[in-house]
Amino acid sequence: MKYFGTDGIRAIAGQHPLVKDFVEKLGFVSAQIIPKEEHNENKTIIIAQDSRVSGSQITDWLCTGIRGAGYSVINIGIAPTPAVAFLTKKLKHPFGVMVSASHNPAEFNGIKFFDQEGKKLSESIEAKIETAVDSQEDLPEILDNTIKTDDDTLISLYSTHLKDSINNITFDKTKLVLDCANGATSTIAPQLFEELGFDIDTICCQPNGKNINQDCGATAPGETFRLVKKTEETIGVTFDGDGDRVIMCDENGEEIDGDDIILISALYLKEKGFLKENKVVVTVMSNLGLINYLKSCGITCEITQVGDKYVFEKLQEQNLAIGGENSGHIIFKKFSDTGDGILSALQILKILKEKNQKLSYYKKLWKRYSQKLVGIDVEEKIPLENIDGFLQKQKEFETSLNGKGRIFTRYSGTEPKLRILVECEDANKAEQIAKSLQKFYKEKVS
Repeated sequence: MKYFGTDGIRAIAGQHPLVKDFVEKLGFVSAQIIPKEEHNENKTIIIAQDSRVSGSQITDWLCTGIRGAGYSVINIGIAPTPAVAFLTKKLKHPFGVMVSASHNPAEFNGIKFFDQEGKKLSESIEAKIETAVDSQEDLPEILDNTIKTDDDTLISLYSTHLKDSINNITFDKTKLVLDCANGATSTIAPQLFEELGFDIDTICCQPNGKNINQDCGATAPGETFRLVKKTEETIGVTFDGDGDRVIMCDENGEEIDGDDIILISALYLKEKGFLKENKVVVTVMSNLGLINYLKSCGITCEITQVGDKYVFEKLQEQNLAIGGENSGHIIFKKFSDTGDGILSALQILKILKEKNQKLSYYKKLWKRYSQKLVGIDVEEKIPLENIDGFLQKQKEFETSLNGKGRIFTRYSGTEPKLRILVECEDANKAEQIAKSLQKFYKEKVS
C-alpha cells in the first residue's frame, strides 16, 4: 500500500501525506467510496481525535473533504479510537474517522477509518481510496455543515457499553494507579473507573497537545509500575495515546502485557465454556512461552502477522472469542471488533474480582522466553531480501538457536523503523544476536 499501513495512514504532521491538499482529497474520496461499498445511505459521518496539537487542523481538513462529497459530520472532539468504532456501528453511520497516531510521539499524527460495522477498512477499499485520492482534482466549493458537539451524550453511550461488558459490577474501593498517557482517555477513563467504585490515583491525565505518550502510558509505563511498588496499590493500568491498547502491572509492580491478558482471559473463558474451539489468536510477536503454556492447557494459538486488523480477520474467519497483540491491543469479539484498552482492562479486573485472585498469580503460571527487541530508524523501507546478505545472516543466527528460539524482522507499519526481535532461552544470547543483526543492517544500508 502507498499510504495505508497496518493501522491507517500515519506520518509527521505537516509532512506529506498529512498536508491540507491531500487530507481534504482523502476525506472527499473516502466519503464517495466507503458508503457505496457498504451500501449505506446515511449522510452523516462521525469523527474524533486524540489530544495532539495537530489534531484539530487535520480534522478540519478531513471535514472539508467529507462535506464536499455531500455529507454532514458530527465531530465529538477528543475521544478514544474504540469509541469511534463503537459509535459508528451503534448509530449506523456509513463510516467513522479517528485522527490519531496512537502510541507514537506528539509530532506524528494519523487517520484511521472504520466501516459501518466498526471494523478497520479492508485492504481492497484502502486500495480504491489510494487510487482515487491520487487522481482527484481540486474540490468544489464547500459549505460548512460540521456539527461540533460538546454534548457528552455520545461518549455516555460508549461508557454505558463499557459498563455493560462487565455487567455493571462495582469494585468496592479496589485501588488502581491509572495512566492515560495524556491522551484520548484522559477524561473518560478516570470518570468511568470512579463510577465503578475504584479508588484511583491518576497520572498523565493532563494533555496539552504536546505531551501525549511522553514518558508515560502503555509504551512507557515505568512510572506507574514505580508508584504501584511505592504505594502498595493493587494494580496499575496504562493506556496509549488513543486508548486502543492497555498494559497493566500486578500488585508487585511487575508488567502484565498483552500476552498475559490473553492468557488470563483464555483460561477464564475456557473454564466458563466460552472459548470457542479452545483457540485464541496471537501475532508473530507473542512470546513462545505463552504459546507453549496455552498448548499445555489445551488451548491452540492461531498466529497472524502484526496488526490488530489481522487479528480481527482471523477471529472473524474462525468465529473465535479473543485475540490480540503483546503490545496490548486485545479484541474481545463479543464486545468489540477492534482493540479497546479500557474494555480490556475491565475484563481482567472483572476476572480478578470473580476469582478472588491477584494478578501476580497469573504472572507466575508461565515462563517467558527471553526477548530482545531493537529498532532501527530508517529513511527508506528497503525490502530485506534486497539487502545483501541480511536474510542469510538472519538464517545463520536462527540455525545457531537449535530450534529453541526464533528471529523475526519486519518494518513497522506505523513508524519509519525496522524492528528486530530475537527470542530464546538465553537472554545474553538474544541480546548478542539482536545487536549483531542491527549492526549488520546499518553497515549494509549506510
